[in-house]
Amino acid sequence: MKLTSLKFISEKREKEFFKLNITDTESLVKYYPRTYLDMTNRVSVRDVFHNDMALIACRLVRAEPLRHTGRVKYIRAFLEQDGFPFTAVWFNMPYIAPKLKAGEYLFYGRVRNEYGQISLVNPTFEPLDKNIRLKGLMPVYSLRGSLTQKIVRDAVRQALAVEPLESVIPQELQKKYRLSPLKEAYYAIHAPKTAQEMQNAAERIALEEYFTLISAFRLIKGDKNEARLRRYSVTERDVADFEKRFPFTFTQGQQAAVRAIYDNLTSPVRMNRLLQGDVGSGKTAVALTGIFMAVKSGFQAAYLSPTEVLAAQNFALLKRTFPEYRVGYLAGGSTAKEKRDLKAALAAGEIDILCGTHAVLQGDVHFSSLAFCVCDEQHRFGVAQRNILSEKGDNPDILVMSATPIPRTLSLIFYGDLDVTVIAEKPKERQEISTSVIPAYKYDDMLAYIREQTKFGRQAYFVCAKIDDEEGQVTSVTELFDELRGRLPDVRFALLHGRMKDRDKTEIMRAFKNKEYDCLVSTTVIEVGVDVPDATIMVIYNAERFGLSQLHQLRGRVGRGSEKSYCFLLVGTESETALERLNILKTTSDGFRLAEKDLELRGSGDFFGTRQSGKFLNEIRNLHYPTEVIFTAKKLSDEAAEGRYNEEEIRRAAMAKYESLKDVVLN
Repeated sequence: MKLTSLKFISEKREKEFFKLNITDTESLVKYYPRTYLDMTNRVSVRDVFHNDMALIACRLVRAEPLRHTGRVKYIRAFLEQDGFPFTAVWFNMPYIAPKLKAGEYLFYGRVRNEYGQISLVNPTFEPLDKNIRLKGLMPVYSLRGSLTQKIVRDAVRQALAVEPLESVIPQELQKKYRLSPLKEAYYAIHAPKTAQEMQNAAERIALEEYFTLISAFRLIKGDKNEARLRRYSVTERDVADFEKRFPFTFTQGQQAAVRAIYDNLTSPVRMNRLLQGDVGSGKTAVALTGIFMAVKSGFQAAYLSPTEVLAAQNFALLKRTFPEYRVGYLAGGSTAKEKRDLKAALAAGEIDILCGTHAVLQGDVHFSSLAFCVCDEQHRFGVAQRNILSEKGDNPDILVMSATPIPRTLSLIFYGDLDVTVIAEKPKERQEISTSVIPAYKYDDMLAYIREQTKFGRQAYFVCAKIDDEEGQVTSVTELFDELRGRLPDVRFALLHGRMKDRDKTEIMRAFKNKEYDCLVSTTVIEVGVDVPDATIMVIYNAERFGLSQLHQLRGRVGRGSEKSYCFLLVGTESETALERLNILKTTSDGFRLAEKDLELRGSGDFFGTRQSGKFLNEIRNLHYPTEVIFTAKKLSDEAAEGRYNEEEIRRAAMAKYESLKDVVLN
């Protein structure tokens, strides 16, 4: 149902909801609160201890205009509670200014009580509605534009009354497992009376979403076992000799992975395998060994990378590793003649290994004897794309590599069509990276340190969340590039982002690796695979906006040489949750443990491709639920399939919601 069918939602206001990806009443009821305020816990600001979080009813007297101190922008408001004056301050949040008008408000934030002066730091706030409930939990939604909490709450209340919200889980299973009605859960998640009621509702909604998702995976995957059509002649002695080409000894994890691939390739069933490993665990060396098994047996191999930057790097690596074989390169940035000549040579069997991007998947790319395919950074290649690759040979063996470690148990559920191999440890020479959260007042000291390091030949990455900064909420890469060049004129900066042409991106990365630049200012395009040994410093702006797993991947771009490396995390808002998450990153370098924690703190969005597919499990990002919910959903899906309950209804619901699953899979 259209949003304009609700009271007080005009076409103009509807456009404000569109900015939140709320397009109809269904998406509105699935726009869950990001937090809740316990209305029974309103306190007197004079009774709050330093550094505590507090909910305070007070009067906003006046606000100062936006001020600047170096890089830091801040706004101060003067507040009063029962005649007692105190202040609130927001750092790097200029969009707050227009909302600060005199009146009665509810403020929620961290209290600082220093030298007798009380202030709130980066608090959330909203007008104090006289009719507001004084007991229970009040939902707080993320907002944009002119929307207020009251507008969203009223709209959600109306939408709940008109949306059917029927469960796709068969009635037989709902009764067996005593599941509460789905609609009741939606009412409870938006207006819970207690924390337990909110938790129960979150678990019930998450269970429904995972049941639908896992059912969609089941439908798309089908039967994973297919007969092998090509027989490999490579021997174990050949493989052992090949491993001596690397300047290091394989870890036990790498050796086990190579053994699993060899056993698979010499069995009657073709390989469809996921290779998972943390940053620096040596997945690429294992993949190259698999490619060797194919070309040594007289077949062709393909190595797919998600970007030209990474493809060009892998092409150079393949040529060094396989000097006796013919290696070709195919990417969108190749010239028409280069593409034409390459495709002709490939079809004629004159190329042994093809390295490239998605361009390899084009219909006019033909192999003569493709037997082994590597998909680097699996999260960029979906099931359908892997199927296209399979059709270019006679059931070739597929090895996909995960860019982000996901919890081991979850990989068994969501990668059900793949055999899973995990490289648990890192090579001994891989050193730990020192990670620090840098407060605003130490920013200048950090820049001075980086300037000194560049004089000794060290290099640094500066990473931003966005290319352009439309709303002033996050540092943009273009803005930062200009600012850093002005502040450090003796340092050579390069700029890299996703809107650049692939050829330009490849050239910039080549120049940075060759030390023609000291620092690279970039978006997360450098998140995976980029290898620059002299880069020892990673600076991440607005680190609170990234998931732990993504931060871990970015951190993994440094520490690849012999020098000590550092990762500096800059935060735009010092919220309790953000600092808790970032402190976890400081204390561990285990990507799998971080993945488990990310799932617990942020929900599933970071693992299941929301950045690529938009709404793919993005709806339940704000829900907090135990991991056991996912396994319960798997069990229910298994039982529904075995009992053939509501088969057609589940099929329609799963494919209607996750049609894009065939194109975008796990992250």
